[in-house]
Amino acid sequence: MGSRSSHAARIPDVDSIQRETGFSQASLLRLYHRFRALDRNKKGYLSRVDLQEIGALAVNPLGDRIIDSFFPDGSLQLDFPGFVRVLAHFRPVDVEDHGNRDPQEPEPLNSRMNKLRFAFQLYDLDRDGKISRHEMLQVLRLMVGVQVTEEQLESIADRTVQEADEDGDGAVSFLEFTKSLEKMNIEQKMSIRILK
Repeated sequence: MGSRSSHAARIPDVDSIQRETGFSQASLLRLYHRFRALDRNKKGYLSRVDLQEIGALAVNPLGDRIIDSFFPDGSLQLDFPGFVRVLAHFRPVDVEDHGNRDPQEPEPLNSRMNKLRFAFQLYDLDRDGKISRHEMLQVLRLMVGVQVTEEQLESIADRTVQEADEDGDGAVSFLEFTKSLEKMNIEQKMSIRILK
């Protein structure tokens, strides 16, 4: 039986993926096996249908929006590096790495700001850089379903947008979104212990 690093060597560009995502080689190896298991037809990439087979996404009210995030710019195929890049947003923040980061290096994918960007794009359905009342209402409908009346949903959407909308344009910009969530522990709430 070979060592983990010899198996990781089979992952294309494993070193650059590791640097970009912050995942350990062991985690990347497990994710690579998961990626290959999801690729049932052995195409070498995943499609939306492949991701829809994941049970947790199938039952998540925002599952389709999350799946959309794996396919930016309308692409139809997801390669392994793209798969891992999206998952890296949910990697818990390493407290010891936070202070030692080189300011010349790109911000880690799992940073607070990148987690917020990821969350923002789940709401910004038309990708215009603002969350409108209509977009907020659509996401709320997905999240609560029939448990709340339409009038209650509209009231929640109106209040949410109104409270966050500092410039009075009737929509929530990314800056306003980040300010409205400044007291929330996004680093913890948007972290999944995928693998150790």
